[in-house]
Amino acid sequence: MNGHAETNGHSKSNGVTASNGHSQNGLTNGAVKKTNQITIGATAQSSFDTSGYPKGRKDDPYIYQVGFGNMFASQALPGVLPEGQNSPQNNKYDLYAEGINGTSMTAPRASNQRTWLYRILPSLSHNGTRHTTQNPYLESDFSPSNPKVHVNHTQITWSPHTVPTDEKVNFIHGIRTMGGNGTAVSKEGMAMHIYVANEDMEKTALVNNDGDFLIVPDLGRLDIQTEFGRLMVAPGEIVVIQSGMRFRVSLPDGPSRGTIYEVFGNHFVLPELGPLGANGMAHSRDFEYPVASFDVDQTQWSIIHKTGGKLFEAKQNHTPFDVVAWHGNYIPYKYDLNKFSIVQATDKDHTDPSVYCVLMVQSKLPGISFLEFCVFHAFWTTTENTFRPPYFHRNSAAEYVGFVKGGRGPGGMFGYSGFIPHGPTEAEWQAGATEELVPKRLFEGTIGTLIEPYQMLLLTDYAITCKEYSEYSQEPYTYLPNFLKHLDNVNAELKASGRPEITPLL
Repeated sequence: MNGHAETNGHSKSNGVTASNGHSQNGLTNGAVKKTNQITIGATAQSSFDTSGYPKGRKDDPYIYQVGFGNMFASQALPGVLPEGQNSPQNNKYDLYAEGINGTSMTAPRASNQRTWLYRILPSLSHNGTRHTTQNPYLESDFSPSNPKVHVNHTQITWSPHTVPTDEKVNFIHGIRTMGGNGTAVSKEGMAMHIYVANEDMEKTALVNNDGDFLIVPDLGRLDIQTEFGRLMVAPGEIVVIQSGMRFRVSLPDGPSRGTIYEVFGNHFVLPELGPLGANGMAHSRDFEYPVASFDVDQTQWSIIHKTGGKLFEAKQNHTPFDVVAWHGNYIPYKYDLNKFSIVQATDKDHTDPSVYCVLMVQSKLPGISFLEFCVFHAFWTTTENTFRPPYFHRNSAAEYVGFVKGGRGPGGMFGYSGFIPHGPTEAEWQAGATEELVPKRLFEGTIGTLIEPYQMLLLTDYAITCKEYSEYSQEPYTYLPNFLKHLDNVNAELKASGRPEITPLL
């Protein structure tokens, strides 16, 4: 059976997508005051969405609603959403009402996440769930007793992973777990993965019951179909798909690669702005959410459940992407990292990396983030009398850096556990100590991401045996004890103040 597209022109295949209801300029003059047939004003026809954005924006054919954490409502056919209640005795067109909760039902109103969906067939309509072909590179248990995970004791690096050319691999079986902490079954912890894929997920949907995915492509766009609608995600953008949501990944540009950060227990939120005030960092309005889009498809589909790091399969004779309308705030979303408003020191010294934070996951400990996801791209530095390169540092949190553009090349990564010393090389230190401190542009042509997990990431067998892995290559003891050059002057000052001189051990 074929569906039909409404007026926005953004449906694909045989699907039906919500009409955006906007005129070309987002205004209507049909209900405004007129004097002698002259219009003296205009009124918005509906709430804001991205239908007025430039066409071809990052080759994205879809429209979105905007606003982080908002309560949205969307319908691909008029009059489908019930008024004043969630589950009437009979829905229009005999649709099934189905709820999905992202938090406890009794969570406070401000943090409660849930959505009601109105679909052609309920998710329960399948022939049972069974074990299926496993992805041997998936890991979800990062207990120290697990022999397949290892403590990271030094600085490490990975070169960009190569997308296979000798075999077909879709998004599900292209995931490679690099490290993590906690366990998925306890809903405590996180995992860091990379993915490589060269094939669409045909008639297949994935639902991650373990946690939320934050996906960062660095090669090739991802065309993601979800129960809530469609999202096109290009390198330089991120997408968050929460636990329990069914989605399918197609590759419009062919081979694709990227990084996935998975959190088991909580959801991503925006960091507080604190002394920055009302603006800066990631703006709420720049987060984009899909509009309702459904297919009428009664052919066989496979639903792959990731539970406890294992894969299970259910067969059903209908598409999972048959949601005609929905309302709620538990919805996948995407964000363009280029829109992040970088706040940096303009006077002296450095601001902490937390000012680069896009999204975070709160821990159970007051004032401590379980995970921070940060971005850095081009910005101006104007600091005076300041050592401008990253200073020598030992951080209580682990740090892992990945590149979308520039840096070590798209897909390149490096990182270290908490309190592992890191900083500039000897050559970088010399350059930073002698450079002319004029305003300059840093990280031009670069988009990099940084995660700071509070708990150590234990690395998987794959992470430390893959050909892309290496330990940091800097030779020890390359720095010079420049202080000794000044020892005569130091001793002269000590002697003048009546204190004993220094006799170094050499």
